[in-house]
Amino acid sequence: MIRVAIANQKGGVGKTTTAINIATAMAATGWKVLLIDLDPQGNASTGIGIATNERERSSYDLLVDQATVADCQQPTRIPNLDIIPATVDLSGAEIELVSVENRTDRLREALNGAIGHDICFIDCPPSLGLLTLNALCAANTLLVPLQCEFFALEGLSQLLQTVERVQQRFNAELGIVGVALTMFDRRNRLTDQVADDVRSCLGSLVFESVIPRNVRLSEAPSHGLPALVYDHTCAGSRAYMALARELITRLPEKRKAA
Repeated sequence: MIRVAIANQKGGVGKTTTAINIATAMAATGWKVLLIDLDPQGNASTGIGIATNERERSSYDLLVDQATVADCQQPTRIPNLDIIPATVDLSGAEIELVSVENRTDRLREALNGAIGHDICFIDCPPSLGLLTLNALCAANTLLVPLQCEFFALEGLSQLLQTVERVQQRFNAELGIVGVALTMFDRRNRLTDQVADDVRSCLGSLVFESVIPRNVRLSEAPSHGLPALVYDHTCAGSRAYMALARELITRLPEKRKAA
């Protein structure tokens, strides 16, 4: 199972929206997909239609109580897409794991025994704490959503330094599959400038597919649906399908015929 962490310590960059819709797009092309909500806010779980009272087991059970993936996962209304939801209990996981000897490897150990999925996406919290560190240690590769604004560039530098430290100390195989530009507004000259700066710095690491600012992307979570289901013809949905196709060509392991 390919494991992709979706992370950026800066909030509001479209990270969860990317996690939900890229997972849905991959499922739509025939991949067996597991989405792990590792954010205590549980927005990925809500956005894909899993109500709070429907979350019997969660990523907290996976990390702290060492429950199995099979015990914690549950199906979504999207064919081929399962989720391990998050609950508010996860907010205390970082404190509870501090005294645990293998605190950075809990997620990796859980996923090592998991079967039945082709790819796993891990939606990380907007921080570089122990939850995100677990995701980076468990992942084969990292997908970074980057909002097209000036302050996002500063956050990217910090994230890249963290990835380098993780590679040196915990997970030498961790790579970066790509940086996805999100909330792109062609009417804003600063957006174009930031996009140009990112591409000049990171080159081919930046995906060609760009996610635009789109009302339908913002509306979809309130209906408990990915945008690709809520309105598959909107500009945001089309962009995420294009991003999924591009991602498939970059995946670090043997690709599934889609």
